[in-house]
Formats: sequence, C-alpha cells, structure tokens
Amino acid sequence: MNKAAVYNQSGEKVSDLDLNPKIFGLEELDANLVWAAVRTQRNNARRSIAHTKTRGEVAGTGKKPWKQKGTGRARAGSFRSPLWRHGGITFGPRNEVDWSLKMNRSAFRKALFTVLSDKIRDKKLVIVDKLENVAKSKELSGMLTRVADRAGLGKKFLLVIPTANREVERAGRNLSNAKVILANQLNILDLLKYDSIIMKDALDIIEKTYLKT
Repeated sequence: MNKAAVYNQSGEKVSDLDLNPKIFGLEELDANLVWAAVRTQRNNARRSIAHTKTRGEVAGTGKKPWKQKGTGRARAGSFRSPLWRHGGITFGPRNEVDWSLKMNRSAFRKALFTVLSDKIRDKKLVIVDKLENVAKSKELSGMLTRVADRAGLGKKFLLVIPTANREVERAGRNLSNAKVILANQLNILDLLKYDSIIMKDALDIIEKTYLKT
C-alpha cells in the first residue's frame, strides 16, 4: 500500500519505490486529528485587522468643554467621550486578539503522516527522480504537467524539494496552480490543497525531520 511511482522529467514511469511505512503507510487514519491540525494552522496564520480607538486614542483636546455647573447643559468632562461625535468607541474590536492555538508535536506529526498515507492510497502522490534545467516557469510547468498527466494527478501541484533552490522556487512563484516548498517545511493545508510531487532526494529529509530519533 505504501508504494509510490517514480517518474523522470519527461513524465515516463521508471520504477516503483517502497516508502517508509511509518510515514506513508499508516493503517488507521484519524480525520479528527487532521481537522485539529488544519484549525491550528489557520488560526496561527490569522491576524486581527479590525481595530477601533478608545477615548484615550482618538484625536482631541483633554480640556473640559464647559464648566461643571451653571450653564444649564449636561455636565461633560471630555470632547473624546464615546457619547460624542468623533469620540472614542466603547467595546469595539481591537487588534490585540490572539487567535493562535497550540498542538503537540507528536499530534502534528501523526496528522501529517495521516495525510501522506491517504495520498498514497488515493494515488495522489508521486516521486520524481531528479530535477534539471527547470529554471524558468514554462519549463517547470511543462515538467509538472507531464508527470501529472501520466500519473493521473489533478491540476494543482505541490513540488517538494530537498533543499533550497533559488531558480526552482522563483519559477514556481509564477505558477498559479503550483507551489514549491522544502521537505522540512511540510504543512497540512498545502498537502490537502495540492497533489504532491516529491523529489526522490527529499524523502530522506522528510524522514530525518519528522520521524523521532
């Protein structure tokens, strides 16, 4: 069950590769754990934008509008009162809200392995033996499309490379249907959004990064 097809850049299948069953061969897939990982990642990426100013932050003088008694008007102590036009806002949204969540490392790893194992079962993950002469977006797009067509993948691709490659990463930024990430930066949302094309050399990096030693 944890076998993946290996393709070359021309889109030709060259072999099948046995993958580590601890990462790609989980028998029990925990959907609830994956949901928790997705929720954690989304919350940690969330930023509070809505922000209102209190009476201490709005522009205006601190002078008392009129004397306390004798005018016949209601007493007032500040032009910046929330009761007044252009005054501060009471109980409005603030951008200090912290939406971040925490998830145990072992739980995240199991969720990650669950998604990878599910991709192997659905045949939505393939291996590419090497990557050469793909410095331009057109060349990278052609390679990904050829491999995807032969492997029966969808139209969106996640290319996992072993180490930083400036040319490949720059070429991938210009593609709307593809994303290039490093093997030590795998995340749940990208794996769920895209079909995975993993460089063969990246498998060792994945094992060293996510398996307990």
